[in-house]
Amino acid sequence: MPTIPFLPYSILMGNLGILCLGLTIYWSQHWLGGLAWDGSRKMFNWHPVLMVTGMMVLYGTAALVYRLPFSQMGSKLPWKMLHAILALIAFISAILGLEAVFKFHNVQKIPNMYSLHSWLGLSAVLLFSCQWLVGFASFLWPWTPIWFRAIYKPVHVFFGSVILGLATASCISGINEKLFMRGKNSTSYSKLPAEAWFANVLGMLILVFGVLVLLGLAIPEWKRPDVNSQDFRQVKKYATLNDRK
Repeated sequence: MPTIPFLPYSILMGNLGILCLGLTIYWSQHWLGGLAWDGSRKMFNWHPVLMVTGMMVLYGTAALVYRLPFSQMGSKLPWKMLHAILALIAFISAILGLEAVFKFHNVQKIPNMYSLHSWLGLSAVLLFSCQWLVGFASFLWPWTPIWFRAIYKPVHVFFGSVILGLATASCISGINEKLFMRGKNSTSYSKLPAEAWFANVLGMLILVFGVLVLLGLAIPEWKRPDVNSQDFRQVKKYATLNDRK
């Protein structure tokens, strides 16, 4: 894999995340009627805003905390705390996003959980909740055995990428579903009105953001070396003592 400078990558990711969030808010305000928390259609509009904020922008940022150059040295604990706090804020945002859509559906007498988009989205949030709880217990709970941390770490990393993939698919399918529902007839979306162009571009930008997060996680030069971490030294010491027995 070719070497990519981290600084331009981080600037691109920051601007892209802000752009995705800004365009989602603009779509909700300009085409969907604005934002409110009253059970009306305006309450539903909080759903895409909060889900893009939590499950994409904040979650992607939390995933890349360990790729920051100044996180490579010294104690890993502050970065674990930052990673956990960002993920927790992302999770709270996602829960509020679910609350917005469920309350809107219940007030308007609309069935819940009937579409593939809703299945993907709820799966992502449920996995996210398990990921955060088990991650906290594994890496921040001081009494967790070192050997368990070593075993669970690759599982944590794997499911982190799975959750991001589910969140990206959920956002894109949600945008598409909303456009179809807003069509006045079966051909209105196919004519690509201005809103369809705008929302399609937003979906592609969200996809690019998700792919770039996965790219950042895959670049080996940006990973914190395990040989310099306290956990690695403790695991190695633990293994050496077992070998001597």
